[in-house]
Amino acid sequence: MENTMTRILVLSTIIAAGVVSIAAAAYQAQPAGTRTIETEKLRDNLYVLKSSTPGDNATFSGGNVSVFITSSGVTLVDTKLAGWGQPLLDDIKKITDKPVTTVINTHTHADHTGNNNLFTGQVTFIAQENTKTNMEKMATFTGENARFLPSKTFTTTLTVGSGNDRIELHYYGAGHTNGDTWVYFPALRVLQTGDMFAWKDAPLCDRANGGSCVEFPKTIAKALAEIRNVDDVIPGHSPMMKLKDLQEYQRFNADFVAQALAAKQAGTSVDNASAAIGAALTRKYAGYQSTRVKAAVQVVYDESK
Repeated sequence: MENTMTRILVLSTIIAAGVVSIAAAAYQAQPAGTRTIETEKLRDNLYVLKSSTPGDNATFSGGNVSVFITSSGVTLVDTKLAGWGQPLLDDIKKITDKPVTTVINTHTHADHTGNNNLFTGQVTFIAQENTKTNMEKMATFTGENARFLPSKTFTTTLTVGSGNDRIELHYYGAGHTNGDTWVYFPALRVLQTGDMFAWKDAPLCDRANGGSCVEFPKTIAKALAEIRNVDDVIPGHSPMMKLKDLQEYQRFNADFVAQALAAKQAGTSVDNASAAIGAALTRKYAGYQSTRVKAAVQVVYDESK
C-alpha cells in the first residue's frame, strides 16, 4: 500500500507540471528500471510506439506515438512522457535512419508532449492553436524550452505534405481538451485520435484545458461524418483499433452523456449515478470498463450547473 501511494504522489507531481488540475487517477505511474517501448508496424512506412511496456500493463510511458516515414524525413505524432526520451529515440533509430523533421502534438498533456525538447535542429512543431495556448501555460515550455512549442498552428484544418506523404489535421471541437487534433493518413487509411479515443471507458475531460464531456460524443460524431476511408485507428492509450471501434465509442459516449444528464436532472447523487451508469454501460458495451465513469459523471454534473 505504501509503495502504491508513493507512486501516485510521484505521478501527481509529474502531471501537475504539464496539466492544470487533471485527475491523476486517469494515468499510471512510471516504472522503475529498464524502460522498453513496444513497437508495432502498421504499414511499411507507419509504426506505432505503444503506450505500455510489454508484459507489464501497470507501467506508463505516455501516449501512443506514430512514426510516419516520408520521402523527406520522419513525422512523429506525440512524444510520450518525459523520462522516456531515450527509449523513444532508440526505437525511432531502429525503424529508420531518416531525421525527424516534423512533430505533431495531438494535445497539451505531458504524456503526449514530454520529449519535444529532444528534437532539435530543423524540426517543425505543429498543433491546434488552442493546444499551443495550453502548452504555453506549462512550465516545461518556458524559457529556452519555448522553442519546442508549436511553430505552426491551425484552427480547423491543415494539410502537411502531399501525395502518399499527405497528412490531414482536423479539429472538431471540445472533448478531452479544447485543442484535440485528429491526424489522418489518407494514403494509408489510418486515423490517429489522440485521447479523443484513449480507451474503452468513460472519457477523461480536462476542463482546465477546455475539455467537455457533454460535447465529447458530438465532437466524435463530427469527425466520423467527415473523415472517410479509414481502416485502422491509433487510439491514445490502447491497442490498435478499427473504425467500428471508434463508431462504437461514439455511441457509448452519447449513451453515457444522456444517462448522466438524466441522472443530474433527477437529482441523483454522483455516487449513485456512477454506479448505475457504469453497470448499465458495461452490460451494453462488451469489453468496456467503468473505472473512469465516476470522474466523468462529476464533469457532466459540473458542466450542467
